[in-house]
Amino acid sequence: MKDTANVARGYKAAIKNRNVSDEGRLHAEEELKRIQSNEAPSEEGVSDDEARHNKNVARGLKAATHNPNVTDAGKQQARSRLESMGQQPEQPAD
Repeated sequence: MKDTANVARGYKAAIKNRNVSDEGRLHAEEELKRIQSNEAPSEEGVSDDEARHNKNVARGLKAATHNPNVTDAGKQQARSRLESMGQQPEQPAD
């Protein structure tokens, strides 16, 4: 799942950026209002790229839980992020 504070910062930057089109600024304003009102995004609002990104993030986190070079604290953090994404992390024998 994306960090909403970082996403909001990106939209704020887009609104102030002169190189962003009027349409892009309008979209950024709408999304920023949605984030600020804590409105959950609808499933229809998730683009294919965003869905693919979320799947890739989950795969990377799952890989981290199995990687012997990742510390126990890192593995626990990866499991926590997976849980926050709605995934069921595996509990491998370390």
